[in-house]
Amino acid sequence: MTIDLQPHLLEWARLRARLTEEALGEKMGVQVEKVVDWETSGRLTLKQAEKLAHVTYTPFGYLFLPEPPDEKLPIPDFRTVGSKPAVRPSPDLLEVIYQSQRRQEWFREYLLGDEQPVLSMVGSTPVGTTVTTAAAAIRRELRFHPSTSCENTLDGVIREFSEAAEAAGILVVRAGIVGNNTHRKLDPEEFRGFALVDAHAPLVFVNGADFKAAQIFTLAHELAHVWAGESALSNLDDTLVPEQQRVEWFCNAVAAEYLVPLAELKERLGRLVGSPEQVVEALRRHYRVSELVIIRRLYDAGMISKKEFRGWYESRIEAYRKEPKSSGGDFYKSQPNKIGRRFATALIASTLEGKTLFREAMSLLDMKKMSTFREFARTLKFSV
Repeated sequence: MTIDLQPHLLEWARLRARLTEEALGEKMGVQVEKVVDWETSGRLTLKQAEKLAHVTYTPFGYLFLPEPPDEKLPIPDFRTVGSKPAVRPSPDLLEVIYQSQRRQEWFREYLLGDEQPVLSMVGSTPVGTTVTTAAAAIRRELRFHPSTSCENTLDGVIREFSEAAEAAGILVVRAGIVGNNTHRKLDPEEFRGFALVDAHAPLVFVNGADFKAAQIFTLAHELAHVWAGESALSNLDDTLVPEQQRVEWFCNAVAAEYLVPLAELKERLGRLVGSPEQVVEALRRHYRVSELVIIRRLYDAGMISKKEFRGWYESRIEAYRKEPKSSGGDFYKSQPNKIGRRFATALIASTLEGKTLFREAMSLLDMKKMSTFREFARTLKFSV
């Protein structure tokens, strides 16, 4: 059965999924000429249209609309590519935001059912607060700083950082894929993190597909959004944001001050000797952060120029890109990061107590098999 669709809708679906004509042809199992023909004539079979919707993660009904829907992000978008606004959001990005909102809403209702009070730190340091005051407030609340960590790796530091934020009442998610679909890897070039601010259940999301070196700054940045009371989507680029972008500039500055206090850095620099590389390494070891953060703070301290900062920063990013990528690891051990341990623990407890339907719980956890749910519950020390 052949159907006629609006050609520009077929092109929109491809671009929405960030696919070239060649890439879409490969996914559809056809030559690129066939894709060009579809996007010119709009004629294809019903089976081909269904597959097209599937491989581009487009709701099937969208292909029958007269015009593409205006898919707007549900939170403020502070991403930029250079000096230009970011392009349309991908299906992957939209889905992880909507999924996070569903989980946040469930957790909020769960807390309200237990008559939990609002979190006083949410919105306690709005944009305009001095950067040092805001950074100090985060330190006091979390009772954690990377320099106090006993971990020897950035991954370990990020884990402790996340645990401290969750202990303070914030849902922390670090995921590099959409749900549990390993074929839908998130793109750090599209976004590095976002914050969903709520007085009861604030949630921060860190793109786990990004370099570990970048994730620690992203986590600090998104936490600054919670303290500022500003939901947002960010990509951070090289962490330098024009002051005209008030919210992002503020959250970047607070994150940097939280991780490496400027006054303390200047005092420490006066006691360090050696080459620039040796100084950066010594500071990195002390503060337990990445070289990227240290380089940024050296620029803030006036020790290097903007040109030197960008050159050094970009060279380190290039080095990180060449490092071998780690495997996904054990599914059950990685789930608490991808879902958020605090959320997962509360959801499983509520389900086993009969307060939440198994069907709803498994949907929120993106699990299809009861055996997977039970094994995950056992991983979190539940007796099932």
